[in-house]
Amino acid sequence: MRIDLSGRTALVTGSTQGIGAAIAEGLVMAGARVGINGRTANSVAMAMEQIGVGDLIEAPGDVTTDEGCAAVLDALPRVDILVNNLGIFGARPALEIDDAEWRRYFEVNVLAAVRLTRTYLPGMIERGWGRVQYIASDSAVAVPVEMIHYGMTKTALLAVSRGFAKAAAGTGVTVNSVLAGPTHTGGVEDFVYQLVDKDLPWEEAQRAFMREHRPQSLLQRLIEPEEIANMVVYLSSSFASATTGGAVRVDGGYVDSILP
Repeated sequence: MRIDLSGRTALVTGSTQGIGAAIAEGLVMAGARVGINGRTANSVAMAMEQIGVGDLIEAPGDVTTDEGCAAVLDALPRVDILVNNLGIFGARPALEIDDAEWRRYFEVNVLAAVRLTRTYLPGMIERGWGRVQYIASDSAVAVPVEMIHYGMTKTALLAVSRGFAKAAAGTGVTVNSVLAGPTHTGGVEDFVYQLVDKDLPWEEAQRAFMREHRPQSLLQRLIEPEEIANMVVYLSSSFASATTGGAVRVDGGYVDSILP
């Protein structure tokens, strides 16, 4: 299967590191013109230098704000592929999460994606082709007790994705969520060490984390960001033209269900 995204323009939010950077690199390697997004011009420039290949566009801006979205829109007035990847996470005892933290998680993980979808989806519908994706999580279905505020936002993205897919029905635009499982990123390394012995070497810490906190994973290891990116690139292509309104799993078999 040869995926060719030549002539398509993509925006990946939160693409200066981790899963977002891997997605951006995967899309540009498939021939897309890709907007790199982060809160600062410096972080965006560093990410572009690290990717180092393809047609990349600087699209800095805090997309959790109207001003940041406007800056991104100035850089990328037209987008064919929108990947809503930006997200925050962290462990917190359920009864210690205050109202401000609930709002912050919702605004960053959900509302920013809704705002960008509302911005770019009408143009896709008018042109008769487009791809919108939301990077959700296994936590949307199997909400972890140590971060129910995060799980809530990822569950919300499944509803958002399904709803916008219905709004785009019959137009040639597809809208999907990608259920990413426990993935190896710098942020996740920090998270792992919140839950296991900080003196353990990384490989031992990873195994302890999966054994003690994610024992239902069939992969029995953390997923690499490139493995998430492979699914996103596929869903961005013409090969996935009949996949819409779905929650597509790249979770290493973490969710113990035959359906999301």
